[in-house]
Amino acid sequence: MSRLFQIFLLGSLSLATAAFAQTSLSRPPLRVAIVGLVHGHVHGFLGQYQHRVEIEIVGVVEPDSKLRAAAATRYGFQAAQMFADLDEMISKVRPQAVLVYTNTYDHRRVVETCARHGVHVMMEKPLAVSLDDALAMQKAALAGKIHVLVNYETSWYRSNHAAFDLVHDGSLGEIRKVVVHDGHKGPKEIGVEPEFLSWLTDPKLNGGGALFDFGCYGADLMTWLMDGQRPQTVTAVTQRIKPEIYSRVDDEATIVLTYPKAQAIIQASWNWPIDRKDMEVYGQTGQLITVKRDDLRVHRAGEDREQQVAAKPIPGPYDDELSYLRAVILDGAKEDALSSLVTNVTVTEILDAARRSAAEGRTVRLPPSR
Repeated sequence: MSRLFQIFLLGSLSLATAAFAQTSLSRPPLRVAIVGLVHGHVHGFLGQYQHRVEIEIVGVVEPDSKLRAAAATRYGFQAAQMFADLDEMISKVRPQAVLVYTNTYDHRRVVETCARHGVHVMMEKPLAVSLDDALAMQKAALAGKIHVLVNYETSWYRSNHAAFDLVHDGSLGEIRKVVVHDGHKGPKEIGVEPEFLSWLTDPKLNGGGALFDFGCYGADLMTWLMDGQRPQTVTAVTQRIKPEIYSRVDDEATIVLTYPKAQAIIQASWNWPIDRKDMEVYGQTGQLITVKRDDLRVHRAGEDREQQVAAKPIPGPYDDELSYLRAVILDGAKEDALSSLVTNVTVTEILDAARRSAAEGRTVRLPPSR
């Protein structure tokens, strides 16, 4: 990991960061297109970020004409901005990047198409439904010389960055165990859109159920904390606790990863009464527990009690997905490890192995290298 990125993560506003901020104010917005309207996060994005100065939305691609019409009415898109075909949209409006809100299975097709046109990609997590697809996307991205970034909500949590800092400045000693919790009541129970629920519960289009939907968070965070190191073994157990709702995919999953001197337990659920995204990190000399987005509890060996700590703000452009995307593409900012293609190929390798482990009832040992 570069020294520049470490400085960003340690919370000091460097001259480079200030330069990025100044550049963002003085250059035109990034021309982006929305690809897909079947992922429910698209509505949160459009509702919150549609008019942000960092971007200009120049096109929307969605094969379903009803979804296109509804989005045009809801968000005020013009007819000339709406397309059913990705190639046609790229040829006519020439975006610099696309934001992908398709099902996960379609990510490969989108990346391969965009790579042919030299258009950068940021997609909603996870990267892919299989390691084969992830490797194909990596090959296409290299050939097309494009950035392929994966957006996780947890990438922008101050608490996670503070945890990373404490791990890497030696405050906790070497990592021994990480436990990551990600889950909620279930997509149907929280009322996701019908088009979203349809593919979330399709094993081909989603890769699995809670295993892929929420297991990806823990795999991403652990790979980041371990500086990209791949686990030696992957063991997973999945269940279908509510088959009357989720008849084709798991709704409960636990993944155990082993490393030479560490272990991770990733808990992913569509069954929890309260939604949560947090983690516990246990080192040789201390431990921490993240508390939602902005705080963490830290307890070091020899101290009488734990301390609740407010995490420092994350310096721009690494504090939200749009500032980050624009800075990477237009200003030459370095990719961060959480969203990088390299990290997320490893994430997909973990999820792919976890799916096999659960199906076959055995531990999967990863090869030393791909």
